[in-house]
Amino acid sequence: MSGAVTAPDGVPRCPWGMASEQMADYRSYHDTEWGRPVHGDDALFERMSLEAFQSGLSWITILRRREGFRAAFAGFRIAEVARFTEEDAERLLADRTIIRNRAKISATLANARIAAELSPGELDALIWSYAPARAGRPAPRTTGDLQPVTPESTALAKDLKKRGFRFVGPTTAYAMMQACGLVNDHLAGCHVRAEVEAAAG
Repeated sequence: MSGAVTAPDGVPRCPWGMASEQMADYRSYHDTEWGRPVHGDDALFERMSLEAFQSGLSWITILRRREGFRAAFAGFRIAEVARFTEEDAERLLADRTIIRNRAKISATLANARIAAELSPGELDALIWSYAPARAGRPAPRTTGDLQPVTPESTALAKDLKKRGFRFVGPTTAYAMMQACGLVNDHLAGCHVRAEVEAAAG
């Protein structure tokens, strides 16, 4: 269990953001994206979908294919993905730029159809309604303080599943909450933590 670590560049980061040069994608993602508030139905649909594809894999696998996913899934524009046909599903299964998992592809298309039935802004409001209050929530000091599931992520997953969304269990829901800034799980001492708090404020 490790706390924030100071990199050779003199900047303290969460340990997972201290990747080697071969894993610089992680460092950039940590410094510029992870934990910063994400809003917008399409943007949140993208994050939900990518977290579902990540299930059982390392995030770097998804991160390095993100542009491929965006191209394959029409930029994760809900209205467009909701119109994908069975022919599109077969095309996606043959696309080497993404993770070719039939169940996850099918779930993404089904989720888009459900999201398309919601009013504009409704998916954003739904997801963000499960963000826990920031006041009094202590900053995690080590990676051991981070939990894979919380009461809020369990409730969010239950709500999404009730509406018909798939591949959105409590662990996937919490990973999305972390990535999209519903919670700030940058460790105490990480240089990004204060920036995320300011953005959320």
